[in-house]
Amino acid sequence: QVQLVESGGGLVQAGGSLRLSCAASGTIFSINDMGWYRQAPEKQRELVATMSRGGSTDYADSVKGRFTISRDNAKNTVYLQMNSLKPEDTAVYYCKANVLRSDYWGQGTQVTVSS
Repeated sequence: QVQLVESGGGLVQAGGSLRLSCAASGTIFSINDMGWYRQAPEKQRELVATMSRGGSTDYADSVKGRFTISRDNAKNTVYLQMNSLKPEDTAVYYCKANVLRSDYWGQGTQVTVSS
Protein backbone atom coordinates (compact mmCIF):
# COMPACT_ATOMS: atom_id res chain seq x y z
CA GLN A 1 0.00 0.00 0.00
CA VAL A 2 1.17 3.51 -0.83
CA GLN A 3 0.20 6.69 0.99
CA LEU A 4 0.57 10.17 -0.43
CA VAL A 5 0.53 13.27 1.74
CA GLU A 6 0.32 16.72 0.16
CA SER A 7 1.25 19.99 1.81
CA GLY A 8 1.82 23.62 0.89
CA GLY A 9 -1.62 24.81 -0.15
CA GLY A 10 -3.18 27.99 1.12
CA LEU A 11 -4.53 31.42 0.29
CA VAL A 12 -2.49 33.76 -1.90
CA GLN A 13 -3.15 36.93 -3.86
CA ALA A 14 -3.11 36.93 -7.63
CA GLY A 15 0.45 37.14 -8.90
CA GLY A 16 1.80 35.33 -5.88
CA SER A 17 3.52 31.97 -5.52
CA LEU A 18 3.04 28.71 -3.68
CA ARG A 19 5.02 25.48 -3.55
CA LEU A 20 3.21 22.19 -3.12
CA SER A 21 4.90 19.03 -1.88
CA CYS A 22 3.76 15.43 -1.98
CA ALA A 23 5.59 12.68 -0.11
CA ALA A 24 4.95 9.02 -0.80
CA SER A 25 5.37 6.34 1.84
CA GLY A 26 4.56 2.68 2.28
CA THR A 27 5.52 -0.34 0.23
CA ILE A 28 7.41 1.37 -2.56
CA PHE A 29 9.94 -0.28 -4.81
CA SER A 30 9.90 2.25 -7.58
CA ILE A 31 7.54 5.06 -8.46
CA ASN A 32 6.93 5.60 -12.14
CA ASP A 33 5.06 8.79 -13.00
CA MET A 34 4.25 11.32 -10.31
CA GLY A 35 2.03 14.27 -10.94
CA TRP A 36 -0.41 16.91 -9.91
CA TYR A 37 -4.06 17.26 -10.80
CA ARG A 38 -6.63 19.79 -9.71
CA GLN A 39 -10.36 20.04 -9.36
CA ALA A 40 -12.26 23.29 -9.14
CA PRO A 41 -15.85 23.43 -7.85
CA GLU A 42 -18.31 21.88 -10.30
CA LYS A 43 -15.52 20.99 -12.71
CA GLN A 44 -13.82 17.75 -13.61
CA ARG A 45 -10.42 16.85 -12.26
CA GLU A 46 -7.73 17.89 -14.72
CA LEU A 47 -4.06 17.30 -15.27
CA VAL A 48 -1.74 20.07 -14.12
CA ALA A 49 1.71 18.51 -14.55
CA THR A 50 3.38 15.12 -14.50
CA MET A 51 6.96 13.90 -14.39
CA SER A 52 8.33 10.47 -15.22
CA ARG A 53 10.96 8.80 -13.11
CA GLY A 54 13.47 9.75 -15.77
CA GLY A 55 12.50 13.41 -15.70
CA SER A 56 10.21 13.83 -18.70
CA THR A 57 7.49 16.38 -18.01
CA ASP A 58 4.05 17.24 -19.31
CA TYR A 59 2.09 20.38 -18.46
CA ALA A 60 -1.40 21.64 -19.04
CA ASP A 61 -1.36 24.53 -21.50
CA SER A 62 -2.92 26.79 -18.89
CA VAL A 63 0.06 26.49 -16.55
CA LYS A 64 3.00 26.35 -18.96
CA GLY A 65 5.57 28.98 -18.13
CA ARG A 66 4.12 29.54 -14.66
CA PHE A 67 4.29 26.15 -12.91
CA THR A 68 7.28 23.85 -12.56
CA ILE A 69 7.15 20.23 -11.47
CA SER A 70 10.15 18.51 -9.92
CA ARG A 71 10.80 15.38 -7.93
CA ASP A 72 13.32 13.84 -5.59
CA ASN A 73 13.36 10.10 -6.27
CA ALA A 74 15.48 9.39 -3.20
CA LYS A 75 12.78 10.97 -1.03
CA ASN A 76 9.81 9.71 -3.09
CA THR A 77 8.62 13.30 -3.21
CA VAL A 78 7.20 15.47 -5.96
CA TYR A 79 6.93 19.24 -5.90
CA LEU A 80 4.93 21.84 -7.79
CA GLN A 81 6.26 25.39 -7.84
CA MET A 82 3.42 27.70 -8.81
CA ASN A 83 4.24 31.27 -9.81
CA SER A 84 2.14 34.10 -11.21
CA LEU A 85 -0.96 32.53 -9.74
CA LYS A 86 -4.35 33.52 -11.12
CA PRO A 87 -7.82 33.30 -9.57
CA GLU A 88 -8.64 30.56 -12.09
CA ASP A 89 -5.93 28.40 -10.49
CA THR A 90 -8.15 28.09 -7.42
CA ALA A 91 -8.86 24.39 -6.86
CA VAL A 92 -8.09 21.38 -4.74
CA TYR A 93 -4.75 20.03 -5.90
CA TYR A 94 -4.18 16.29 -5.80
CA CYS A 95 -0.97 14.34 -6.06
CA LYS A 96 -0.90 11.07 -7.98
CA ALA A 97 1.76 8.39 -8.11
CA ASN A 98 1.97 5.31 -10.28
CA VAL A 99 3.51 2.31 -8.53
CA LEU A 100 3.61 -1.12 -10.15
CA ARG A 101 0.92 -0.05 -12.64
CA SER A 102 -1.46 1.09 -9.89
CA ASP A 103 -2.41 4.72 -9.32
CA TYR A 104 -2.49 6.21 -5.85
CA TRP A 105 -3.95 9.58 -4.88
CA GLY A 106 -3.37 11.98 -2.04
CA GLN A 107 -6.15 13.58 -0.04
CA GLY A 108 -5.77 16.94 -1.77
CA THR A 109 -4.71 20.39 -0.67
CA GLN A 110 -6.71 23.57 -1.22
CA VAL A 111 -5.20 26.41 -3.22
CA THR A 112 -7.16 29.66 -3.25
CA VAL A 113 -6.05 32.66 -5.30
CA SER A 114 -7.75 35.94 -4.53
CA SER A 115 -8.09 38.71 -7.08
